[in-house]
Amino acid sequence: MAEYVMKDLVRKAGLENEFEITSGAVSTEEIGNDIYPPAKRKLHEKGVQFSRHAAHKITPDEFAQQDLVILMDRSNQRLLGHIVPNWEDAPAGVALQDSGINGKVHLMMEFAGKSRDVADPWYTGDFEQTYRDVLQGCSGLIEQIR
Repeated sequence: MAEYVMKDLVRKAGLENEFEITSGAVSTEEIGNDIYPPAKRKLHEKGVQFSRHAAHKITPDEFAQQDLVILMDRSNQRLLGHIVPNWEDAPAGVALQDSGINGKVHLMMEFAGKSRDVADPWYTGDFEQTYRDVLQGCSGLIEQIR
């Protein structure tokens, strides 16, 4: 959901040539799966364009190539440590030098000014709250980068 919300916001801001936005998992449960159907319905309801998606697990090489890695929750942070030891020491990419963003890895809600996880619809069933969290985080991130 976050990948496509961010792509939508970047496109609407006319910044699509300045960003490469992808998503990757930190576990194996959903590898190869498309976007969860209730998440697709929420994106469609909000007018956010999306395409077929196949979940994949982030690799150390993929992590190294990114300027910024945004996680949805603290569980993702813990699991990332199994894939990329010492991720806490990774600096933000050169492209973010003037943005005031320090470090490569951040929780999504930091960019919304909140110190909590994105609401997880797996547990709550509330895809509207998840969408709002993601939208706030993505909007805050774009604002900080600009």
